[in-house]
Order: sequence, then structure tokens, then C-alpha cells
Amino acid sequence: MRRVPATIVTGFLGAGKTSLIRHLLTHAEGRRLAVIVNEFGELGIDRDLILSCGETGCGEEDIVELKNGCLCCTVAEEFLPALERLFASAPPPEHILVETSGLALPKPLLQAFAWPEIKTRTTVDGVLAVVDAAALLGQRIDGDGARNQSSPHLNPVEEVFADQLAVADLAILNKADLLPPAALSRLQKGLEARLRSGVKLLRAERGAVPPEVALGLSAAAENDLLSRPTGHELEGDHDHDDFESFVVFPPAIGDERRFLSRLGAVVESHAVLRVKGFLDEPGRQRRRVVEAVGKRLSSYFDRPWERHEERRSRLVVIGLKGLDRDAITALLEG
Repeated sequence: MRRVPATIVTGFLGAGKTSLIRHLLTHAEGRRLAVIVNEFGELGIDRDLILSCGETGCGEEDIVELKNGCLCCTVAEEFLPALERLFASAPPPEHILVETSGLALPKPLLQAFAWPEIKTRTTVDGVLAVVDAAALLGQRIDGDGARNQSSPHLNPVEEVFADQLAVADLAILNKADLLPPAALSRLQKGLEARLRSGVKLLRAERGAVPPEVALGLSAAAENDLLSRPTGHELEGDHDHDDFESFVVFPPAIGDERRFLSRLGAVVESHAVLRVKGFLDEPGRQRRRVVEAVGKRLSSYFDRPWERHEERRSRLVVIGLKGLDRDAITALLEG
């Protein structure tokens, strides 16, 4: 039986994982790809963004969403049934893309591919670690630091980022167009020093990595677990007590600039790491996608509102534990 190759796409919040997957789907050239996308929050956004790419490779039956959890903690309960669903499709996929939550530790998921019931059906073609170049420059995550084994409890953002780099077969320095050349070269040098021997790092803009580069690595990573040690293996059980997420439902937006200004003020004054979702603007036939990565905000129209769906603004807010939910909700829903 031919084993279906799988590619794990990891990377911190807002690094560009979904953009990379959309690019791979739209350049599949007839290859049947399937996607398992995992959301940390209770409201799924990424699957909807993938489906909106409008390509034949983005069929609903090929994209499985796992919400309100993290694959690194729910492998048996969530991931195995998702794989079985894809294997049972006719025809089965030629390649599976697994987009982890930005807060996920990829090593437990990678270990699951070594389980007998999975290993006979699929193999890990490679682990892609997507890195946000602009976030590195802004020091939201540390591109030069190394884990101090005598004091393993660094800030939680750096801990997750370090573990994602530790398992990578290919690192992608995304959003390279947002940095000046000198700063980009410095960041690249710092990242390369943190990668395992033989792991390459390439630059990308908007997740545009050719499929022939991202897929077909033939790493069989499930057979190479010992060479990918991570900090959390030394610390024992892992949970997500350092982070939290919740959903806000702003009213219909009449003044998009004013709302984005308010959103920027919320991010500035609270420990918000990521905001993503959709806005309803009366008179507009298309929905507006809004994203915040740290202090960087962006918005664009992606597709028309569909007849069967409710036109309602909704945003997922993710941040460090202890967010003032009431204050944030009042500011965004007021």
C-alpha cells in the first residue's frame, strides 16, 4: 500500500501558515491535496480563508477543521479521526497538509505519525516552520536567542517558537518584503544558527513558496525523532495556560478606518498577540478580512457574502493569559 505523504506546517501566530497553504493549493496543478487545519480558538477562521481561495483544489470535502483545541494535546481524540476521514474519501488525497495552531508544539504531532495505525498509511514528507520576519525584527519573538537549559521557562512566546524551529525540515522566513535588506540578513543569520544541521532556510513573501520546494522533501520525519529534541520534552506535560482566546462580535462597520484605529488601540494597550476575523460593512457585497499580528494591522475583501450565511462581524482575539476580556469586548463591540 502506498503511504500518503503529509507535510506539517507550523509557525507562530500570524506567521503566514494559511497564506502558504493557500499558495500550495492554488498551484497544485491537478494534484489532489487535502488539508487538516487546527484552530486554537472556538471560532474557526483559517478553514474559511482557505476555502475562499476559489480554486478547485479548495473543495470543502478536502479541508478538515479541528477547532477549540490544539493537535499537540488532542492527537488521539481529534487527529486520528480526521486522517481516517481523508483516507476514506474517493479518491484519497495524494498529499496531506496539516496546519497546526500557532501555539502548537509540533513534536507530539510528529510522534503520532510513528504510531503503527498511522505509520502504515502515511509518512511525514517534511515539517515546514514559517517564521514572521517582521515579528522577529519587532522582537515579539526572539530570532537570536537560544534556550537556557538551566532556566527553561523563558517567555511563553519564545518557548513555542523555539520548539517549532527545533523540528523543522525547512524554515521559511516569510514577509521578507517588509524588512530592509540589512535587517533581513541579520535575522536570517541568527535563525540559521538555531536550525538543525542540514535544514535550509529560504525567504518568502506572502507565503509564496513553490510546491516543488515545499513538497517532496521525503524526510520521513517520524523515523528521525531523536535528532529533533525540544525544550518541552525536558519539562514534561504541556498545556496552554500561558495563552487564551475569545470571540467578539462587533456591530456592522460603517467606518472601517475608525474601527481599525480602535482595534489598533486595543492591541497597543492589552497583551494581544493575534486578531483575525471578518467584518460586515453595510452596502458592501464582499466581506472584509481583518488581521492583526502584534501591532501590524491589515484588511482586505476576500469573497462575496453567501446567501445562506449570516452577515455578522466576528473576530477571534488571542493573547497572553489574563486578558481583560470585558474591556476588550466593550471597545470592539461598542
